[in-house]
Amino acid sequence: MTIKILPARLANQIAAGEVVERPASVVKELVENSLDSGATRIDIDIEKGGAKLIRVRDNGKGIVKDELGLALSRHATSKIHTLDDLEAIISLGFRGEALASISSVSRLTMTSRPATQEQAWSAYSEGREMQVKLQPTAHPIGTTVEVLDLFFNTPARRKFLRTEKTEFAHIDELLKRIALSRFDVTINLKHNSKLVKQYRASKTDAQMEKRIAAVCGSAFVRNMLKIELEHQGLKLHGWITTPEGARQQSDLQYCYVNGRMMRDKLINHAIRQSYETSLRPDQFATYVLFIELDPHQVDVNVHPAKHEVRFHQARLVHDFIYQALSDALAQSAHIEQPVQTASAFHVEPQPSASHHEQVNVENKVTNRASQQEYRAIESTPSYPGKSDYTEHRDKVREANPRSEWQESRPMSKPRVTERYSEPAPTKQEVKAYQELLQTPEVVPQVQPNHMRTQDAVSEQVEFEAVEALGKAINVVQGRYLVMADKQGTRLVNLARAEWLRVNGQLSTHEGRLKSQPLLVPLSLKLEETLLETAEAIQSTLDAFGIELKTRGNKSLMVMAVPQPLRQQNLQQLVPDLLSYAALCQSVAKSLSHAELAKWLSDHITQVKSDYTLSEAIQIVGDIEHLWQGRLPLSDQTFVRPVDFSATIAALEL
Repeated sequence: MTIKILPARLANQIAAGEVVERPASVVKELVENSLDSGATRIDIDIEKGGAKLIRVRDNGKGIVKDELGLALSRHATSKIHTLDDLEAIISLGFRGEALASISSVSRLTMTSRPATQEQAWSAYSEGREMQVKLQPTAHPIGTTVEVLDLFFNTPARRKFLRTEKTEFAHIDELLKRIALSRFDVTINLKHNSKLVKQYRASKTDAQMEKRIAAVCGSAFVRNMLKIELEHQGLKLHGWITTPEGARQQSDLQYCYVNGRMMRDKLINHAIRQSYETSLRPDQFATYVLFIELDPHQVDVNVHPAKHEVRFHQARLVHDFIYQALSDALAQSAHIEQPVQTASAFHVEPQPSASHHEQVNVENKVTNRASQQEYRAIESTPSYPGKSDYTEHRDKVREANPRSEWQESRPMSKPRVTERYSEPAPTKQEVKAYQELLQTPEVVPQVQPNHMRTQDAVSEQVEFEAVEALGKAINVVQGRYLVMADKQGTRLVNLARAEWLRVNGQLSTHEGRLKSQPLLVPLSLKLEETLLETAEAIQSTLDAFGIELKTRGNKSLMVMAVPQPLRQQNLQQLVPDLLSYAALCQSVAKSLSHAELAKWLSDHITQVKSDYTLSEAIQIVGDIEHLWQGRLPLSDQTFVRPVDFSATIAALEL
């Protein structure tokens, strides 16, 4: 067979197969050109679903007369000129194929006038001939592109068009996405000479909310949370909804990278993972998110339709999105007082008036999480397992404080959502495990109240058994929760409670922990002894959902981890874990599940210096749910009874 160069007409029609899928594809290319030209108003006229007419008019910069004909040539563009431009694309279009491809399968007329010209000129090109004809005409500053009889010269393509209603629905959905990406641009849409949609330019938050409601519906606005986050050159802003705003289909998922509409797998995975514990499998998250980063850090020229991109730091972007959305969803649960479910500290049906007043004051003054955090290992009192490995604490990963991540601000008060999907225990279950916790009362021999010494008081506190936590009353010094019932008052150490919550999440009593695969597996170079240790304890790691894979002589791949480890610095945590396991093996000691859970809890637990009452209630509710009646109430680093004898004696004087 003889090799020949394709004629320009045939080459353009082949390119049109990729660029022009349906009328909505034409609208996308033309509207993006208008946005690139700096337009602040775009009018779109559609007839017969776009098969008969597509007209896009803007008030952008326009095209000078000498370049009108060139604009309809293939690979002609004003948006890139060198390879450096291609590596840092900031415009929506850049390949220079759209106008040539569209004109090869339609009758195209492009009219334009820049501010530097007094006269507007019109360029006409018709499918087969591809010859551009110029003529003067009247037109304001800007550009109008008119596309008539799409696919008139390619019947095979035309017969694949759907009904007029279906094709227009695709155009309508496309313009919704564009309207959300550019709040500063007015967009008007007409179909068969009838104004169908009008998106006015929005400058204030209220105007933006109206546009969001017009596109996503009022239910989205009622349940949405505003996201604003910036970290290491990455910026994420936009809106997500609480689980109450989820839908049965993925029709309200809008994501943009540097202003470009995107359906990227990495981004979708991060968002889906952040909602994993909040939504049922048949539910879909709803969001409008904008990701902005250095154009040099993203390659937009990897997909024919530009729907996907390639990030140079894919793991950083993935974890950044996951962290931002997870934090926002977690914080949304603290905006209102959590619903009091039947549990050990909600035994009393009617709270006292003083309790109501305290809750109201707490909610008014501090209903948001403080950003100052520090390590639990360094701040909590000694407890079993802490002192055994003190010599290794210099190697322990220093957790990044959340203050590095700007706090996400909810735009409206969402309804409170439960952190765990399992149902709360019933009153019968609560009563059953309260009875189970009861132990014989130890009554020490003490002197009468008026003669009681300080030593005697201390002795009673030491041996007094705590049978139940009771009901939350107040937070003392930001770190201790006062709880009480008819049997007495207790003080709960919230730092230790945080440790118990993490330890409960890592418990394997109910079976193997669920693994969460890393989108980008982490590669670690380790010593041979650590690799051997990883193989030796693989069954134990599997029970915790930690999936490791050996690659080569000195390389280990971290494939998946459980949810409590998902946001940790695995590059330091995994080698420390293997070093600890190797230490256990060196003293002929097998690593049990309880010991591994305790070690992980010691190394990843983070506590705060100042808790609100609602946060403290959430922590106690979580540990009661996780431990299911097995809370270590005898652990005096966790809970201690409060004795008021000295205070009462002083009042009686």
